[in-house]
Amino acid sequence: MVLFAICLWGLLAALYAGGIGGRLSPETLTPASAESLRADSVLASRFGAGDPHLVLLAEAPGSVDEPLAAKSGRDLTHTLAADPRTAWVRGYWPYRLQEFRSPDRRHALVLVRFRGDERAVRSAGDDAIARYTGTVGPLRVAAAGETAVLSETERLSKRGLLRAEIVTVPLVLLILLWTFRSAFVALIPMVVGILAVVTTTALLRLLTNVASVSVFALNVTTALGFGLAVDYSLLLVSRYREELARGNAPGPAMEAMVRTAGRAVGFSGATVAVALCTLLVFPLPLVRSVAYGGVLVVLASAVGALLLVPALLVLLGERVNRWDVFAWLRRRRSPEPHEVSKGGWFRLAEWVAKRPAAVTVGVLVLLVLLAAPSALTRFGLYGDKLLPESSPVTQTSRELRGAFETTTSGAPSVVLPGLSARRSAKSLDAYARRLSLVAGVRQVDTATGAYRGGRRSARATAQSARFSTDTDTDAWLSIVPTMKDALTPEGSRLAERIRRVPAPVPALVGGPGARLSDTEQALVDRLPLAVIFAACATALLLLAYTRSVLIPLKALLLNALSLMATFGILVAVFQEGWLGPRFGTPAVGVTDVIAPLMFSVAFGLSMDYEVFLLSRIVEEHHRGSPTSIAVATGLQHSGRLFTSAAVVFATVMASLALSDLLHLKVVGTGLAVAVLLDCTVIRAFLVPAVMQLAGQANWWLPKAWRAAPRARGDAARRAALQGR
Repeated sequence: MVLFAICLWGLLAALYAGGIGGRLSPETLTPASAESLRADSVLASRFGAGDPHLVLLAEAPGSVDEPLAAKSGRDLTHTLAADPRTAWVRGYWPYRLQEFRSPDRRHALVLVRFRGDERAVRSAGDDAIARYTGTVGPLRVAAAGETAVLSETERLSKRGLLRAEIVTVPLVLLILLWTFRSAFVALIPMVVGILAVVTTTALLRLLTNVASVSVFALNVTTALGFGLAVDYSLLLVSRYREELARGNAPGPAMEAMVRTAGRAVGFSGATVAVALCTLLVFPLPLVRSVAYGGVLVVLASAVGALLLVPALLVLLGERVNRWDVFAWLRRRRSPEPHEVSKGGWFRLAEWVAKRPAAVTVGVLVLLVLLAAPSALTRFGLYGDKLLPESSPVTQTSRELRGAFETTTSGAPSVVLPGLSARRSAKSLDAYARRLSLVAGVRQVDTATGAYRGGRRSARATAQSARFSTDTDTDAWLSIVPTMKDALTPEGSRLAERIRRVPAPVPALVGGPGARLSDTEQALVDRLPLAVIFAACATALLLLAYTRSVLIPLKALLLNALSLMATFGILVAVFQEGWLGPRFGTPAVGVTDVIAPLMFSVAFGLSMDYEVFLLSRIVEEHHRGSPTSIAVATGLQHSGRLFTSAAVVFATVMASLALSDLLHLKVVGTGLAVAVLLDCTVIRAFLVPAVMQLAGQANWWLPKAWRAAPRARGDAARRAALQGR
């Protein structure tokens, strides 16, 4: 009956999840209340201005001023302007504005802004790209800008997701076949993983009715859900088979599995979900989208494993140990449960226990060295750099930057609500002069003229009227920066310098650099709260699980060291490009501001493996074993388990690392490195060494807490363990 209900749910969820594609939102990092977005909104609504959604780069065989090229350019501009979805079009044609023509006269720009919300803009932009790029008369027209980047990102995300599923599923199945030594049992985690992913996708589609969900969130949560479902299934199935090997009948073995491994899965799921909930602290739409999906997929994985694994094990019955397809490759059998001291993990723990101080110092030095490159971190946004070099949008963006000294696309803008350009001309003139002196500003254009180096370099023209509203109640200024890429630390700092210049009325600064600055500030403001929340919540969960004060603190400290080392590796590989020539990861010069946020996921996974290990160590401690034996026995029982789980998860994450999109590469690589580092250096060496040094202090608990009544389930579990 349980299996029938689960199968019916899976079928309905799969049918409902199939329609999620058209409901996904563009990836937005900047907080909705940010000053930069308010500036952009005022520019669009009151002035019909703002950053263009689409940049069309037209290239002529000779000059864009040749008759046929000029006619094609004018026709293109007029056609775009006539579209009711277009808010405005600006470009070289028909007025031959010099700022939109390259010095060699072979390139010209057409900038387009569309009306409506994000979905309407995406739809109009996609249509324009399909209709107007390619050959237009003698012109070759290519697309760049926000809409082009988002459209290409979504296309590559979907392609990468399909490729990941095709590559990952067979690899994971092979790993499980080797780990479980049974074709029947190896299929259980696969079934649970598929059910978790389908369930999460269906829930995400339901969530799109009340919140935005991005393609990026779908990619990450799909990989995360599959990996976690496999992890939890591994823990449950391994414990069940261990109980059978002890001589227990299937019924008592199932009961012991649920009582021990089931409890660990519940605590692990709660810990990972709490870690992901910290992302909700940040007011960033994309980050919250990942948090929604992450919490849902953790719950789906844990609940799915707890419901489906027991039902499938009952269905398999005696076939649980049959069909080892790799039996011919195995050199020797694994130690039986009563032969714990003969296991490799037990011997490793004994080796560590003989020299805990040396191991601790050695591992700490290694982690510090790996973390050292993080001192070079320069936060920014990838922009079009997140696309591969082979992408037409990347090539067009590079060609645009090479052909034009500066472009109005992505330039900072300053809005002065309530300032009359006519009645307050002197104040506006003085403010523009001050802005033109700011480092990084090449020129300032506004209703009173153009300004350079603190002086007015050109008087107002007919075109200057666009810097004031028709009713002359508001004004704005356009900043031409000296830099070509605003999505860098320099662009962010320029926006901050502009904001510090005294304005005649409260000013709103917009543009990509200002959006980056607002995003960074939102992260900095909320980061302490997120760290405190994650640390306190996970520490309390581990305290309840282990009945120890020191073990949760140790877990937090060691996980923090592991994450710092992982971040250092990411900075070295992607920002600095130290391994670029060998692995095809050229230096991009910045670390995307979203990169640190993935460590909420990595932190949760580290706690996941911590629970795997602690569940067996605590169990042995409750049996009365000394700390050294409890640690060695716990590592022997769980080492192969969490290593296999980490390899499976790293394989799933590697599929993201092979994506064409840079931010998916960063997330996939970061999470794969984090789990592999955690299950080898941290769990295998540092945890046993630190626990050996702490000795009996590992189990210290204040008397007042020790006197608190424990759950009956805990007492029964301890009595059952001692009676074995």
